[in-house]
Amino acid sequence: MPSVSILVPCYNEQHTIALLLDAIDRQTYPRQDMEVIIADGLSTDQTRAEIARFQQTHPALSIQIVDNPKRHIPSALNRALERARGTYLVRLDAHAVPATDYVARCVEALETGKGENVGGIWQIAPGHAGGGTRPGWLARAIAVAAAHPLGVGDAHYRHATQAQYVDTVPFGAFRRALVEKIGPFDENLLTNEDYEFNVRIRQAGGKIWLDPAIRSTYFARATLSALARQYLRYGYWKGQMLRRYPETLRWRQAIPPAFVLSLVVLSLLVPFAWARGLLAVELGVYFAALLGAGIHAALKKRDPALIPGLPLAIATMHLCWGGALVWSLISFKAPRS
Repeated sequence: MPSVSILVPCYNEQHTIALLLDAIDRQTYPRQDMEVIIADGLSTDQTRAEIARFQQTHPALSIQIVDNPKRHIPSALNRALERARGTYLVRLDAHAVPATDYVARCVEALETGKGENVGGIWQIAPGHAGGGTRPGWLARAIAVAAAHPLGVGDAHYRHATQAQYVDTVPFGAFRRALVEKIGPFDENLLTNEDYEFNVRIRQAGGKIWLDPAIRSTYFARATLSALARQYLRYGYWKGQMLRRYPETLRWRQAIPPAFVLSLVVLSLLVPFAWARGLLAVELGVYFAALLGAGIHAALKKRDPALIPGLPLAIATMHLCWGGALVWSLISFKAPRS
């Protein structure tokens, strides 16, 4: 069987890293043909202790740790790439759990020429604040929002049901030769590195293949503050990437920044009656749509907490992502990592 290197960026993931390693250990792909390379950003919690405990109880699984002093994802992936020896490279995440046939399906898709980069869908699960055993009502709402079309638009890897060619996949699998052809991950983009990598694949004539049979469970953020930080980061670095590749902007990505801009402009014009009226109508329609989505999700999942929780989560995603993207486009200099 072809050798596979699994690349895992990691920083302070003591609550989920063992779940990931256990899922890798249970893969249907031959264990002797896999290696796991964890690029750790010098974690300050018990992440490394958890990895060491797992290594002691699962010696048959090859696990290596490399330091990532820059503490951001693209540098982590590149440090892991430098150590990897596999013919195929599979990028996973420290707070995600792949299905047992994840690696096997990725290798099969690559072997049969489905695409230069292949991946699957996220099944979103609630995060656990502070490592708690049961997710809170907001964590449940955030998990639903992270897969809701109103929250993520047409992001296929969140809710696709058919295999298809797409712009990007979150946790891709690709040949080592691809990195040698188009280069490693761009360390100037602290987020959106996957999308930028896939842009270069498509520019080189390659294809990105998404198969819903390739599944992983992704743990969403557990609190609104963590969700806000995540989407502020996503929005800012999406803006930086759009400066380089403006042609990659999709309609769904233009709506949140346009919405934020309209709120700012109308708020500045509130002395005028027409502006007050437009602002009231816009906010009324927006929150009515969010409330409707919350009620529909609450009835579907039999969880009343989604009525207030889903609107809060989706509004946080829209406002933070859209506002940060606008700021990113009008600012002149990216902040230090």
